[in-house]
Amino acid sequence: MFLKHTKWAMLWALLILVLCGIPGRDIPHISFLELLSFDKFVHAGIFFVLILLTVRGFLLQTTFLKLQQNPKLIAFIICVIYGGLLEIMQGTLFEQRTASVFDFIANSFGASVGLLFYNQIEKTFLIRIIK
Repeated sequence: MFLKHTKWAMLWALLILVLCGIPGRDIPHISFLELLSFDKFVHAGIFFVLILLTVRGFLLQTTFLKLQQNPKLIAFIICVIYGGLLEIMQGTLFEQRTASVFDFIANSFGASVGLLFYNQIEKTFLIRIIK
């Protein structure tokens, strides 16, 4: 039951891993007023979606009851750790990629915003999509 309900979150996390593994020369650089790069919005957006899928999966699964008792906190911790590990991997393992503290902050910010809006999004969107 755990994998059945968390498969979308796991697939999304795998997609994030694949995107982070793309060589840096293949990614265009777009910035707004030289303050924020488009990359930071992408990081925040993908982690926004990741935490929504993760919390929803934790609420629906019945295998691990601890995950149902406090799904938002656990999902947030997992997303922050995953974002940090991805940045470390970009700095050490992936070709032509670098680790960035600001990318990690954007990942964490996206997850935080996802938590803030989770209840509203669940009522209007997630309940219909993920069952």
